[in-house]
Amino acid sequence: MAYVVADPCVKCKYTDCVAVCPVDCFYEGKNSIAIHPDECIDCGACEPECPTTAIFEESELPTKWAVYKDINALVTGAKKVAEVDTASWPASLKDAAPSSETWPNITEQKKALPGADDAAKEDNKIAALTLEPGA
Repeated sequence: MAYVVADPCVKCKYTDCVAVCPVDCFYEGKNSIAIHPDECIDCGACEPECPTTAIFEESELPTKWAVYKDINALVTGAKKVAEVDTASWPASLKDAAPSSETWPNITEQKKALPGADDAAKEDNKIAALTLEPGA
């Protein structure tokens, strides 16, 4: 069972977790990161490194963030749009999903986004999530 990056990562993108991942299963979006569910070996090394508590074992993922399981799978290329249920996604993500590109793999720690410390205190950030790949 894989780990999932959820809502607290949006607008922060701390990458402390990436630095400890032994299999390089993280992918970078414009304002968040994601874990490829088929590449994750469920070692758990990333979870305690996340300063925003954004990483959850799939079975422990809070129900309110269940959509992030499919979002992680879609943006990492593990699933195609037709394989995910976008019904509960915000309109901006539903509209972007059919043309979304796979995010690039990230293997080294980078600086967090500007304003990440303030964004870490916010709740319910899914409307701010973009499916655009990072750099």
